[in-house]
Amino acid sequence: MENLTITLIQTSLFWEEQQKNLDHFRGLIDGIQQQSDLILLPEMFNTGFSINPEFCAEPMDGPSMLFIREMAISKQTAVATTLLVMDDGEYVNRLIFYYPDGSLRTYDKRHLFRLSEEINIFKGGDKRVVIPLKGWNLMPMICYDLRFPVWSKNRMIEGEYEYDLLLYLANWPIVRSHAWKALLLARAIENLAFVAGVNRVGIDGNGMDHTGDSMVVDAKGNILFQASAGEEIVKTITLNYDDMKLFRDSFAFGLDWDTFTIH
Repeated sequence: MENLTITLIQTSLFWEEQQKNLDHFRGLIDGIQQQSDLILLPEMFNTGFSINPEFCAEPMDGPSMLFIREMAISKQTAVATTLLVMDDGEYVNRLIFYYPDGSLRTYDKRHLFRLSEEINIFKGGDKRVVIPLKGWNLMPMICYDLRFPVWSKNRMIEGEYEYDLLLYLANWPIVRSHAWKALLLARAIENLAFVAGVNRVGIDGNGMDHTGDSMVVDAKGNILFQASAGEEIVKTITLNYDDMKLFRDSFAFGLDWDTFTIH
């Protein structure tokens, strides 16, 4: 199996200023020199974590969607992020994953943040999604989903692991940064998979500060990369599939996982 190269972009966001964010990310993405298989942007990359969908939500053919598709095609890499979408009369926090050929996969945030109005305004998703890329299986999640281990639990299906890389795209504030870092490690260890968490930095329109702490963790729980707190970073890192497979084969904890059904 080939290794997988991913690029994390940790940056501040302009509050509810779509075009400024698109221009900013265009510059950051255009500046990536290494070839990458997947570029990861924070949650609600185009507006910040706004619960003002009447102003911020877009249709599925809106400018932010078209921008991400353009970046995927022009850089010949997959690109993943989230934004507010109006779909069939409902507002959703939707993760979009564009392949280099312009095809699209999506995941709607399952766990809506109870400490904000997100839970009252948006519609939560009810489907886990596994996205294939270069022979790897990826499971995308959004921010608050990180706190719910059952929803992201890896499974053995006909002797194969359901996924190899778990993704969390977030706007996770500094006041809960310890939980962010601890839970990313836990999700990697319990699921025998790589985990990549991408977070924003800076103060949002609600006065919440974000320190970033974007991170890549291997299946053993080793931190392969952790971004400097509070700084804009663009980091490319390669994930070694054979290292993960050797660990899985040597410590086959997955064979003893409990089976369960999610309702």
